[in-house]
Amino acid sequence: MSQSSQLKVIAADVPLNRDVFLRALLRELAGTLEDVVGLKEASGFISVVGQHIGLQMDRDYRAALAVPQLTRQQVAAVLVDLKRRIQGDFHVIEEDDEKIVLGNRACPFEDKVVGRRSLCMMTSNVFGAIAAENLGYAKVELKETIAQGHGGCRVVVYLQPTPAAVAAEGREYFRG
Repeated sequence: MSQSSQLKVIAADVPLNRDVFLRALLRELAGTLEDVVGLKEASGFISVVGQHIGLQMDRDYRAALAVPQLTRQQVAAVLVDLKRRIQGDFHVIEEDDEKIVLGNRACPFEDKVVGRRSLCMMTSNVFGAIAAENLGYAKVELKETIAQGHGGCRVVVYLQPTPAAVAAEGREYFRG
């Protein structure tokens, strides 16, 4: 190959970098799982990964903050911060002893999440694992998601098994 050809290829405006590649890879893996085993089972597989990542993130944040356990306010701050670090745009809409309601304007998976609802299990499991490990219980309801075609996400993390939590569609998480 000539140096001129190599320079043209290197200078080509191709939308490819490690981040784009990894998001595309995850999108295709999730899509393949959804097509082969169905949405419910694909969500289950991704949930296992999210659970492990959530527990590791929880350990990392508690170590960095030098605390044995996070308070409710710290849990809310950690959920927002971890998404910020991976280029999400989560914010707390409401927070009390029973629940933390979060909104989101930008998914870390960007456009690669559209139509791949199983990827939302990452958010559910990471949020659920962190909240439950520190507060004892969590139920995560994904009320609106970018993956489903909404303009943003609305996620409710119930912190107690209240009647509203019991009635909500979502996944429950417990300490340990």
